Amino acid sequence: MFCKGTRGGWKKCELNPLLGGDLGTCFDISMLEDDGKILMYFSWRDCHSIARCVSDDGVHWSAPELCIVPRETPRQWENSLNRPSVVKVGSIYHMWYTGQYHTGRRNEGTSDIFHAVSEDGVHFVRTGDQPVLRAELPWEERNVMCPSVIWNEEQQKFCMWYSGGEQYEPNAIGYAESRDGLSWEKSPFNPVFCADPQNEWEQHKTTACHVFFHDDWYWMFYIGFENEDYAQIGIARSRDGVTGWQRSQHNPIIAPDGDAWDGDACYKPVVMRVKDKWMLWYNGRREHKEQIGMAYHEGELFDF
Repeated sequence: MFCKGTRGGWKKCELNPLLGGDLGTCFDISMLEDDGKILMYFSWRDCHSIARCVSDDGVHWSAPELCIVPRETPRQWENSLNRPSVVKVGSIYHMWYTGQYHTGRRNEGTSDIFHAVSEDGVHFVRTGDQPVLRAELPWEERNVMCPSVIWNEEQQKFCMWYSGGEQYEPNAIGYAESRDGLSWEKSPFNPVFCADPQNEWEQHKTTACHVFFHDDWYWMFYIGFENEDYAQIGIARSRDGVTGWQRSQHNPIIAPDGDAWDGDACYKPVVMRVKDKWMLWYNGRREHKEQIGMAYHEGELFDF
């Protein structure tokens, strides 16, 4: 028997929310398995910074440690940091994150993507003063954010899926590649994934995805917006990670649960294989507070 708010074989963890509470608003995460531990990098709104927690099981988490904090810049484009993506290549941890300039109004300001590195996975140092990815194209408006990066070992390149559009909630998903993580080439097919007006649950926007390669497919877990404030989570897949995306017949797989902690919206999924199951962490919103919870799927393959 499945919990309310899930489809396609997914079940919400009964202990949700797993992170938030007295910490305030915690959202938009990146996960990494490292040396037998599960690392969670998350956006900590109360500190305008990115922090890290550690877990043995993906359910119970250590106290957070700050990884990177805002800085003063002439353009004020990093007065709030959020939406990280962390990848370990060799002994170096790479973090791409969103630096934002907020004016206090919903769709004013800018978002850019920056890069930092770390030797211990906790203390990150910026590799430059400038963004590594900025809004340049009409569909991106003034904002690029929400990077999801993987390292392609065979081709020796980083692959990034990112969101562009409005500041409050971006509109669509683009793709870029880089050899060094600093200089990026955007795909000529951008945006590579957009809202489908035929699907009511995602008719408004699709954004903030997590992409990984498994079983000869690139799997995308993404947010679909029915309207500006109501969001759910879906799955799509592609052979090359850029074109020919197929959506799951079970979409949306994660939806809000009425009066629960995630009763108003479900955002920013990140998925990882842990022992004999798939675990999907996401942030749920009720009113103005977001917290982090988890859903899981038994077995080797997804219901698609």
